[in-house]
Amino acid sequence: MKKIIYNKFDKTKIPALPRAVFEGRIVVIISESEAEKAVDYLLSQPILGIDTETRPSFRKGRANQVALLQVSTRDICFLFRLNMIGLSATIKRLLEDNYVPKIGLSLHDDLMMLGRREDFNHGYFIDLQHKVKDVGVEDMSLQKLYANFFGQRLSKRERLSNWEADILTDKQKVYAATDAWACIMLYEELLRLEQTGDYELIKVVEDVQADTITEG
Repeated sequence: MKKIIYNKFDKTKIPALPRAVFEGRIVVIISESEAEKAVDYLLSQPILGIDTETRPSFRKGRANQVALLQVSTRDICFLFRLNMIGLSATIKRLLEDNYVPKIGLSLHDDLMMLGRREDFNHGYFIDLQHKVKDVGVEDMSLQKLYANFFGQRLSKRERLSNWEADILTDKQKVYAATDAWACIMLYEELLRLEQTGDYELIKVVEDVQADTITEG
């Protein structure tokens, strides 16, 4: 049976879906020596998922610097606490690497925020927002995309938490790791569907009724 995917996923269905959680190892990086070991390991891997977190600002016109860079393999995620170690030469080496694909979502924003800490040359990045268009999907949010392709929910409860706290909570760590890991899962599923054609795209007709669909 072919996988059913939608050009636009109904966000009202997301809360009822089972939650997707990264179950691998999570390592917090707070020193340059730790960063060197982590980057050496990450650059030995075939694919990486990447995301960032920034402490929210509730004052108009004020924006904080990106505080966390999370980089995941399929089974281990490193959380680089940039508010403590900055965008060091070692982390720049990771970001400037042109060999290992780094999968993310809305990478323009992430790379811009990282560049505000320290200029660097952009390495090999693949943005899921561009990739999903190849199979006819129009949604741009990670939560909608994951629900669409896997029928699971990515929790967003920790998104507006304090990412500059002295110690990250377990919930923050899992949230950050899950988003980076989810990028790998989505990318590999997209490749599988493109190669096999094992999917059927359902196009939502929005100008009739919100819940009306026609098959594409």
